[in-house]
Amino acid sequence: MILAAGLGTRLRPLTNTIPKPLLPVGGVPLIVWNLLLLKRHGFRQVVINLHHLGPMIEQALGTGSKFGIQIIYSHEPIILGTGGGIKQAEPHFSGEPVLIVNGDTLVELDLETLRDFHCTRNAAATLVLREDSDAVRWGLVEVGDQGQILRITGKGLVNSVPATPRMFAGIHILHPRLLREVPKGVASSIINPYVRAIERGEPVLGYDLRGYWSDIGTTERYAQAERDVRAGLIRLEDRQSIELRVPLK
Repeated sequence: MILAAGLGTRLRPLTNTIPKPLLPVGGVPLIVWNLLLLKRHGFRQVVINLHHLGPMIEQALGTGSKFGIQIIYSHEPIILGTGGGIKQAEPHFSGEPVLIVNGDTLVELDLETLRDFHCTRNAAATLVLREDSDAVRWGLVEVGDQGQILRITGKGLVNSVPATPRMFAGIHILHPRLLREVPKGVASSIINPYVRAIERGEPVLGYDLRGYWSDIGTTERYAQAERDVRAGLIRLEDRQSIELRVPLK
């Protein structure tokens, strides 16, 4: 699932007329970078939730056939946040673990290795984490020596076990059973069921990201991402195989 319903407020006025996932980086919309990353690692069915300027995203991407992926859209007349948005899309998951990616994040990550990590450890959820000196500002995630997440923004297990500080990179795999307590049609954060699972002692694990990552959250980071693409820090392997430029009007 790609989360693409956000308002993109920090990138206004750019996002007043273009939804953030369609902003081009290196001439290619952000969300297309994510679609091609998913395709490269064997994903063939993707759910995309929509709210702010959602029809533009749906018109640009269509059925997904030009990317070699089937796209299913989950429309949110009222924006539901990460928890509510994933809950609304739950019927499309068929009871199986689902990979969640932010539609405004530019990342280089081996998703097959991530999936294998999650499955072999029988995790309830696996969160992709990054080492960052400013982790507290992003939202501190504390990880034990076995990879078990102990606390997220201070919530979770209360103990004195030594913990490694990390930040959440916005990519995660969850089992739909964690959505049972998430209310339908109500805005919420997916972090809440993760914290409850940690408190119950379920395996909520951290997976360290070593490759490129940017959340394109501000105009400064947007400009930096453009420079990074020009410098070759991140590339589209499938660029020549399909038409990547999508109409924005």
